[in-house]
Amino acid sequence: MQGLSYSMPRIKSLIKFSIRLFFLGLLLGVIGFTVLWALIWPSLPDVETLRDVELQVPLRVYSAEGELMAEIGEQRRIPLSIEEIPELQRQAFLAAEDDGFYNHFGIDVVGTLRGVVGYARYLGQRRVPGGSTITQQVARRFFLTNEFSVTRKIREIFLAVKIERELEKDEIFELYLNKEFLGQRAYGVGAAAQIYYGKTIDELTLAEMAMIAGLPKAPSRDNPVSNPEAATARRGYVLDRMLAEGFISEAEWREASNTPDRARLHGPQRELDAPWVAEIVRREAVERFGASEAYTGGYEIVTTVVGELQRAADRAIQDGLDAYDKRHGWRDAEGRIEPERLDDREAVLAQLRDLPSIGDLIPAVVLEVEPEQARLLLVDGREATLLLGRIEWARPFLGRDALGASPSAVGDILAVGDRVRLREHPEGWRLAQVPEAQAALVSLKPDSGEVVALVGGLDFAASQFNRATQSRRQPGSAFKPFIYSAALDAGYTPASLVNDAPVVFDDPSQERTWKPQNFSERFFGPTRLREGMVHSRNLISVRLVMDLGLPRAIDYVTDFGFDRNEIPNGPSMALGSASITPLDLAAAYAVFANGGYRIEPHFILAIRDIENRELDLPRRPRVCADCPSPQPDRAEAAVAEPDASSEGLRSLELLPGDTAPTDAPEAETPAMELAGPPVPLHAEQVLSPQTAWLIRSMMSDVITGGTGRRALALGRDDLAGKTGTTNDQRDTWFAGFNDALVTTVWVGMDGNEELGRYEQGGRTALPIWVDYMQVALDGVPETERRIPIGIVQAAIDPVTGLRVRPGTPGAIQEWFPAGNLPPLQETVDPNAEAEDADPYEIY
Repeated sequence: MQGLSYSMPRIKSLIKFSIRLFFLGLLLGVIGFTVLWALIWPSLPDVETLRDVELQVPLRVYSAEGELMAEIGEQRRIPLSIEEIPELQRQAFLAAEDDGFYNHFGIDVVGTLRGVVGYARYLGQRRVPGGSTITQQVARRFFLTNEFSVTRKIREIFLAVKIERELEKDEIFELYLNKEFLGQRAYGVGAAAQIYYGKTIDELTLAEMAMIAGLPKAPSRDNPVSNPEAATARRGYVLDRMLAEGFISEAEWREASNTPDRARLHGPQRELDAPWVAEIVRREAVERFGASEAYTGGYEIVTTVVGELQRAADRAIQDGLDAYDKRHGWRDAEGRIEPERLDDREAVLAQLRDLPSIGDLIPAVVLEVEPEQARLLLVDGREATLLLGRIEWARPFLGRDALGASPSAVGDILAVGDRVRLREHPEGWRLAQVPEAQAALVSLKPDSGEVVALVGGLDFAASQFNRATQSRRQPGSAFKPFIYSAALDAGYTPASLVNDAPVVFDDPSQERTWKPQNFSERFFGPTRLREGMVHSRNLISVRLVMDLGLPRAIDYVTDFGFDRNEIPNGPSMALGSASITPLDLAAAYAVFANGGYRIEPHFILAIRDIENRELDLPRRPRVCADCPSPQPDRAEAAVAEPDASSEGLRSLELLPGDTAPTDAPEAETPAMELAGPPVPLHAEQVLSPQTAWLIRSMMSDVITGGTGRRALALGRDDLAGKTGTTNDQRDTWFAGFNDALVTTVWVGMDGNEELGRYEQGGRTALPIWVDYMQVALDGVPETERRIPIGIVQAAIDPVTGLRVRPGTPGAIQEWFPAGNLPPLQETVDPNAEAEDADPYEIY
């Protein structure tokens, strides 16, 4: 009894001490929390910035019709609103990450205390499970780092509470679902659905949703591509949690748990392969916005490219280079796999996959050879049969202009184990090889400069060098129309005679004596200008330049947009020895196609920011027949002096019969702002409509009766163009147009080697042009450009180029400027009546 009475006061003392200790601890905790609050809360970032957060969204490039061409950026993200994310997907994340999200105030108290105990147990030497809520993860992703420290964790907790006070739950959840890293460069559920399954978020199955919801724990290590076993186990955990939370039924759980996972890496769902244009646009975006902003700002760029025409251009280039390569024979297999190793199919396929993909050429290995056919294994696991008739072209390559005998059996060309390439055709597989030559194609609208198709080479992945915009090559005879245009503006006519005869020059641009020749190595004497164009007579162009004067000719051609520094200062420039790109040539030919106006090629129709607002673009010059023509300032016009050096070289004054426009606006008033779309920037007129029309007429004859006759296969009467071939057949061209399109094609070797003795523009480049234009002009009605005022037709003697009287035997019709008709040829018929009057003089 005495012992019990003795212990009671002691127990009471312990209870009092414990109570006091508890309240002391609580007081110290409150004081500590208050101090931390006072120190940390004011330094927390402004949560309101989350309302305007700019997610790092990659640059996306589209065709004119909205087909995705490229997605460029380190982070792949498809921003979605909370309403666009299926409820089941949201529930999967809640089950996996934070089932109490819609009930707590930003932190999970129990989970946090568990983390504190674990931290104390391990003395802060390792990470411990701490119950980070979705709100805390948002705080960490947007404002903090993954640093392992008590300070960072405390700031995270305070910041989560602040976020909960200022944002709605759905706003927080939407940020999380769009920001969270989910492995393989995927940020957010939209990107993860596309990368792992090639689907949009609303197309996912329950099993796929659970897989994505399980990724935040270890996205790099345990995603379904890098570690399928661990990812599948994590998916099972998510499905178990969804069942426990009542989000799915037991039947749904069972079906999803037993579903095999089909995840693999999917690139951006590119709908149009146009990498050359995408790269040009990427560079323009970086130049405008800077690299970081361009790749993460969520910009969408709509290009001028038309999908159908771009695909046609790719096919035409591949077919054209394949045809060239076949003309020069078989250069043997790319490699060999030992026949005894062919039984290991997976190893063989792995070797085939190591071969670079080039164009539409499919890697394959020969499994079996018979006299009439061979059996091959393709890189995708299929087998193909190659018949003897599909390899008859494969005569052994002996040199650029020499071939061996045609194969009489498949075994003459192929052996078991050979690694080769095939092309797929509707009529069956064909043996192919990677072409040695390269090609480029540019197609644009002559009135606006919008580039509708561009190919810079056979395969972008094999070589990113853009031969359409970066490769400066000699255009050869494709340059002659500019020389002829200068001659017409200097007083020549299509009927003027120029002597096609040998001539020798001291050419300073070549530092040697130069003796030009025609391609045929023949000379034809006095030749009309039109005939010189049609048959591409070199001596005609050279004599025109020397008559005009070299400085005057160079000044003239630079008005078409050519860089003066790339034009040699010697008579060889008459034969196209300048260094220009296919894009340069297409833009220059647009002047002939649109009636004399210089346009700027461009690739961008629109740029939209992440808020879908359209940004301003530079004003581009265009030919606009229905728009008012700009007038020069009257004061400047009153004092302007004529340029004597250009007299006769440019004549844009109204010709007899022209009338001045009556609807032209007054001088523009800068202070006035008008509602509506911006006034178009009118293209500069660098060539008179009369000269442009005459050159076009002469170039039409190139197609109907000259070096461009292959274009007659299109069955159109509104085409004009010119071939081009340089010395030793190193560069071959065809540039042609109608009112709708200007298209230029170049074929040559990257190393400037010879293409072969018989390879000319009409044989290499023109077939590519025809194949492309067959598609590009399908459904486009034929148009005949209106004969401009000041152009008249007269009968001429085809030998002398002089006018003759109507009805003269052997006479042909020719077009002339109204003020520059050739003189009337005197009659030599003694029985003809003397006539003093000129039959063409009507006034």
